[in-house]
Amino acid sequence: MHSFALPLIPTEEGGLLIPAEQVTALLRGVAADWATAVERDSPEADVDADIQTVLAMTEALTHLADQIDAECIACASRPEPGY
Repeated sequence: MHSFALPLIPTEEGGLLIPAEQVTALLRGVAADWATAVERDSPEADVDADIQTVLAMTEALTHLADQIDAECIACASRPEPGY
């Protein structure tokens, strides 16, 4: 199991932000842990787990992380107004 330290960045409005790279790392880490847990050779494998469901959830988490990365790249690639 992975341990993640998520830095929180306070906003002037009193909210908290988490860096996107930390969120995507968390999503991918959870997906990797799930994939490892359902492997047949894994001592952590839970025989009650539906492997197809776990793999679908793993794929969904990875896809979400990819979407966040793509949105961040698109946002960072936009030219600033006035240029």
